[in-house]
Amino acid sequence: MSQFDHIIHHPPASFVEQATVAGMDAYHALCKHAEDDYTGFWATQANRLLSWKQPFTQTLNDSQAPFFKWFEDGTLNASYNCLDRHVDKGLGDKTAIIFEADGGEVTRATYAQLLARTCQIANAMKQLGVQKGDRVIIYISMSIEGVAAMQACARIGATHSVVFGGFSAQSLRDRIEDTGAKMVITADQQVRGGKPLPLKAIVDEALSLGGCDSIKHVLVVKRTGADVAMTAGRDLWMADVADKASTSFEPVWVEAEHPLFLLYTSGSTGKPKGVQHSTGGYLMHAALTTEWTFDLKPHDVFWCTADIGWVTGHTYISYGPLALGGTQIVFEGVPTFPDAGRFWKMIQDHKVSIFYTAPTAIRSLIKAAEGTAEVHPDRYDLSSLRLLGSVGEPINPAAWEWYYQHVGGARCPIVDTFWQTETGGHMITPLPGATPMVPGSCTLPFPGIQAAIVDETGKDVPHGQAGILVVKKPWPSMIRTIWGDPERFKKSYYPEDFQGKYYLAGDGAIRDAKTGYFTITGRIDDVLNVSGHRMGTMEIESALVSCTDLVAEAAVVGRPDDTTGEAICAFVVLKRSRPTGDEAKQIAKILRDHVGKEIGPIAKPKDIRFGDNLPKTRSGKIMRRLLRSIAKGEAITQDTSTLENPAILDQLADTH
Repeated sequence: MSQFDHIIHHPPASFVEQATVAGMDAYHALCKHAEDDYTGFWATQANRLLSWKQPFTQTLNDSQAPFFKWFEDGTLNASYNCLDRHVDKGLGDKTAIIFEADGGEVTRATYAQLLARTCQIANAMKQLGVQKGDRVIIYISMSIEGVAAMQACARIGATHSVVFGGFSAQSLRDRIEDTGAKMVITADQQVRGGKPLPLKAIVDEALSLGGCDSIKHVLVVKRTGADVAMTAGRDLWMADVADKASTSFEPVWVEAEHPLFLLYTSGSTGKPKGVQHSTGGYLMHAALTTEWTFDLKPHDVFWCTADIGWVTGHTYISYGPLALGGTQIVFEGVPTFPDAGRFWKMIQDHKVSIFYTAPTAIRSLIKAAEGTAEVHPDRYDLSSLRLLGSVGEPINPAAWEWYYQHVGGARCPIVDTFWQTETGGHMITPLPGATPMVPGSCTLPFPGIQAAIVDETGKDVPHGQAGILVVKKPWPSMIRTIWGDPERFKKSYYPEDFQGKYYLAGDGAIRDAKTGYFTITGRIDDVLNVSGHRMGTMEIESALVSCTDLVAEAAVVGRPDDTTGEAICAFVVLKRSRPTGDEAKQIAKILRDHVGKEIGPIAKPKDIRFGDNLPKTRSGKIMRRLLRSIAKGEAITQDTSTLENPAILDQLADTH
């Protein structure tokens, strides 16, 4: 039992009074509407929140389950819904984005300006041959240009795939090859924590690795003015083609099921999965969850600190807030530069009212605030805040409570949101004007989402018992397929174990016996959640083993970490004798750098441990449970009599 058990925080009365969904009766009424008339509930939201060129007449088509279609005979354009309709309503002068660069420079873009820039980029792309159905890779840092590039793709009907600027050339190449993209949009460099980091050079390296013949052009945004190589005929400066282009571009009306974007996520097997999202269903849920979970109002200043390279940056920067005509912050930098008070200073300077960040960021800022009084949130004026949110991984109760007390001054509800790249938007979350909050619990399903906890056979388990999280009915913003691999989609998300009927989230969960509240207990497959980013163990193992001159075998597991939630721990057998002391440290560094090069810095193992071999069962399966115990430093209680060489257990306990 922790000190936080049984703590319940109720939304303040002043918040409830003005909330879009006010009080639990209103929440239950919405859930009842969805229960009594499931398709009608979603149709109501889609008609209320989106502007349709051709209205839909069919809400759900489940004739080819699990390949569900929503609103399929309707046509719309995501960019029109995020930009034009607000300008047409007279909101052209309203601030859409307040951009703060790494160095603190601030640029504002109104809805009219963002629309004009989106149209210029769309015209430049069209001129270079991009049309409806083409794929475009965006490899850029947080910027107004990054959001406008996504909107420009949506405007043309091209499908974007944003790749996080921290991924390596190899990861970028793989995504270019898998999507068959026609164009890459990038920048000369990005700036993080005062340092310029390459982007264009990494694109060049990716394209030189082969398999990228589909790329016709690379558009380069000037961010730092650094000297970069430009290949004649292929590479163009964005300014040269977009700045002179027209500021109007008729939106291309697409079917609701048209793929808006692909986003790659780690699976339990090596190859990342291209998660495909639709236009209509996705945009509707992005808008709906922004309206209900964040209670977004016209006067709010919303700040989601995620990167547009992740799904959170898609749904709660590039689409959700813009679809509702909101004002938001886009931030290029990191929370600890120039010091760990950066977030609090920005909230103070820009009068942020809704703040959405990841538990890893909160935990590292707690650490900083406890060590240095000057960067403690109580040194800043955070009185503009009215709502806080958490995303990416489960938040531990102590961090939740600190966030509530010290950042929100015990007056701001916290929405602890559970969702995934595959779900498109929030699935289980408090609604801030309704749900009593329990630290560490994402509480109850979003209205219309049929979440449940089942055992291995798909039977519901009683409240209080741990099991597997599933969703029993399809919902509009769900993943449509894995790009180019429908079989893998079925196997991954609609497995035979549940007769292909339930969506498998891949997470374990438990519901509180009294309240029915959900708590996520962690992944059930070989996927780690490091700082809110999913990393497949197999992907990291493959990267280690690809260092062929050194590594014979590798196994990767996760262990709990106070800051990042989970840390990557790699067990490695070398093709030579087991190193010790400084030599082991040296080799560990070589291996970390190699993983960084293959996947990106986020995948570098925190611990590397060397052994003469790995613990295996008689049939040759690596005993990962045993490795998890070793990684955590637990006493080994399971049977190890089958091990050929018990001495390796001591070897593998040494971290480098």
